[in-house]
Amino acid sequence: MSTVGTAGRGRLVVALGGNALITRHQRPDAAPQLLNVERAVAALAPLARDHDLIITHGNGPQVGLLALESSSDPTLAVPYPLDALGAETQGLIGYWLAQAVGNALTGSEVVAIVTRALVSSDDPAFTNPTKFIGAVYGEPVARDLAATRGWTVAADGAGWRRVVASPEPVGVVEMALIRRLVDGGTVVVCGGGGGIPVADDGTGRLSGVEAVIDKDLTSAFIAEALGADALLLLTDVDAVISGFGTPAAAPIHRSTPAALRNQEFPAGSMGPKVDAACRFVERTGAMAAIGALADAQAIVAGNAGTIVTRSGDYCPTGATAAVTPAVTPSATTASGT
Repeated sequence: MSTVGTAGRGRLVVALGGNALITRHQRPDAAPQLLNVERAVAALAPLARDHDLIITHGNGPQVGLLALESSSDPTLAVPYPLDALGAETQGLIGYWLAQAVGNALTGSEVVAIVTRALVSSDDPAFTNPTKFIGAVYGEPVARDLAATRGWTVAADGAGWRRVVASPEPVGVVEMALIRRLVDGGTVVVCGGGGGIPVADDGTGRLSGVEAVIDKDLTSAFIAEALGADALLLLTDVDAVISGFGTPAAAPIHRSTPAALRNQEFPAGSMGPKVDAACRFVERTGAMAAIGALADAQAIVAGNAGTIVTRSGDYCPTGATAAVTPAVTPSATTASGT
């Protein structure tokens, strides 16, 4: 039976979805994002009392906005590349999060690390873009933008968004530094937007590539490297839904990686979250969970979200909980956001 923590403090990696900072159809102004950051940190701060806390975050809405601004700027000969825009979002969101955490946890050391993620230059994702970035458009507007700006667009629920390449992270350049900081008791914000995508030219020289890495996969990599007790993938839905959009739709409260892998999930939204959760559990034997940001404490307590363990059971340290069977494997389509 999986637990979070043993003697002393546990270690949590918490991945905040891009929609935790800009909710769907919300204007991407700074003020609402700052308010959302404050709400996010209010939900996470109590966890820092008993756990080393590492925060990662998405950047899809923000990097999409910067890409749109860059491509519309008449003073530029060419738009800024996505790796540079990803770095900008890491600085912006990292600053917001670090400041909010510092204000909430007075006396704690907090730092935001500009983080690079290694990818393979021959990753097949470069020829099959799936990562949604930017605003939601109606189909006619999206197709017009695709034609005028050279974008690839795809349906995202009822709307349409730009999609870009999302190669898999195979390393994190700053991993040793992140580990030293966490071991020293620092609350670390890192891996923003999945990390700035960089590739090795074969000689050890790194260069940026045009992509946006999925932050959940990078978060799982970081959590494994840090020996985390749990990986929380927090978004704007309460749990993973089995049979989404059908009369049989139902939340999945407990599951195993095998059971989840027998279901189908949208590649651009819930799919990467489920994959990241399964990978982390399979490789470490620790717990992963997917759920709502507001339920962060309840998820760790075992009372909310979709909790994934090797056995399908979960009991937080110091609690006595009934064994809950894992969801039965099926081919049912499942979804979420």
